[in-house]
Amino acid sequence: MVAVPQIQPAPQEHVSATGALELIQGSLSAKRVARRSPLLAGLHRVADGSLIGVFTAVLALSGLTLHWQYRWTVAFQRLEDTRGVGHRLTESTAMLERYLLDRTQTPTAMVPTTAEKLLYIERPNQEASAGSHDHLAFIGSLMDRSIHHGY
Repeated sequence: MVAVPQIQPAPQEHVSATGALELIQGSLSAKRVARRSPLLAGLHRVADGSLIGVFTAVLALSGLTLHWQYRWTVAFQRLEDTRGVGHRLTESTAMLERYLLDRTQTPTAMVPTTAEKLLYIERPNQEASAGSHDHLAFIGSLMDRSIHHGY
C-alpha cells in the first residue's frame, strides 16, 4: 500500500471567518467603548434610546393614520349611500307626482284665456269693509269646517 496524503481544508479559512467576526465584535463592544470613552458611550446610549423612541412614535402614528383613514372611508361610504337614497327618493317622488298629474282629469269647461276675455274688478274700499266684517264669527266658521288630509 502506498500512503497518499489527504488534502484537508486549510484551517486559515475557518479561522479567518471567525477571526473577522471576533475582530468586529471586539472593536464594537459596548464595554470596551465605555471603558475607553465613557462620554461617547453615554452619547451612544442616548442616541439609541432616541432612535427607539422615534421608531415607536412613527409606528404609533402610522397605526393611528391607518385607523383614521379607515374611519373616514367608512363615513364617506355612508355619506355616498345617503346621497344615493336621497336621490332615489327624489326620483320616486317625481314619478309619483307625474303619475298623479297624468291620472287627474281637467274639467272640459275650462278654456285657455286671452287678454280680451279677462275681467277687471275694482278693489273694494278698505274703510267701508273694515267695520262690516266680524272676525270672531269668521274664525268660528273656520273651526267648524273639516280638515281634509293630504293634497
